[in-house]
Amino acid sequence: MAAKLTSKGQVTIPKHVRDALGLTPGSSIEFTVNAAGEVVVVRAGAWGPGKQDRFERALGRADIPWRTNQLQPSTK
Repeated sequence: MAAKLTSKGQVTIPKHVRDALGLTPGSSIEFTVNAAGEVVVVRAGAWGPGKQDRFERALGRADIPWRTNQLQPSTK
């Protein structure tokens, strides 16, 4: 779906996108540009600058006290 940019730099977010993001009047949104050059719109606070994605949240969370070289099978 295409939309026109106004002279003030505004664009209307299509209803199906507002509904999918749970946006209501006064909602804050964040814009990011991904590695492919695509613009990503997210509800503010859901994910974006300053927030960690699910993989970053899990990083360093393993409760295993071993090192990789200790996990190799013995050669006995």
